[in-house]
Amino acid sequence: MYRSCLVVFAVCLGMAVPAAAQSSAPSVSIAGTIDSFDGKLLTVAATDGRTVAVTVPDEVPVGAVVDRTLADIKAGDYVGSAALKGADGKLHALEVHIFAPSQRGVGEGHRPMGPPNQTMTNATVAEVTASTGDGTLHLKYQDGEQTILVGPEARVVQFIVGDRSLLKPGAATRVFALKAADGSLTARFVQAEKDGIKPLM
Repeated sequence: MYRSCLVVFAVCLGMAVPAAAQSSAPSVSIAGTIDSFDGKLLTVAATDGRTVAVTVPDEVPVGAVVDRTLADIKAGDYVGSAALKGADGKLHALEVHIFAPSQRGVGEGHRPMGPPNQTMTNATVAEVTASTGDGTLHLKYQDGEQTILVGPEARVVQFIVGDRSLLKPGAATRVFALKAADGSLTARFVQAEKDGIKPLM
């Protein structure tokens, strides 16, 4: 699951996935609050109670998110949606990510991701319906199409590029890292809180 998430988040920002992320090296995802960052070593108070230290090389991208709603999405937009196939056989959105126009076509398609019945779809919006409660996204990609139900519990965000100034104590963060044989962690991508808006956790 974590390796899939690493690729998805890198793709969502329109970045090339680092070669190391495509290897068999174990990948981990750490969510929590930043304790400290000295410019190289990021220490995170993880949500599972651990304190985790991660090396952050200079070239590692830092991203953030802006909260949006289904009403912000229109036909012709390019989006990504992590979804779960329900007992009703339909796809129910877990998250919806709005891409920038320059990212159109990145990761296009529909594929399994992580746990059973979880999928990721990157595609163009053919039709969107938004209401006070549930809405739907009808998505089309080169080889097919999907209809995804978007309930009020699904978070809709737009990914934006951030910088290392976001890595400050007290900020919420999610770090995607590679785990070396000695157990040390090296970040490949970091998401951090910006203007009080927390990353996808």
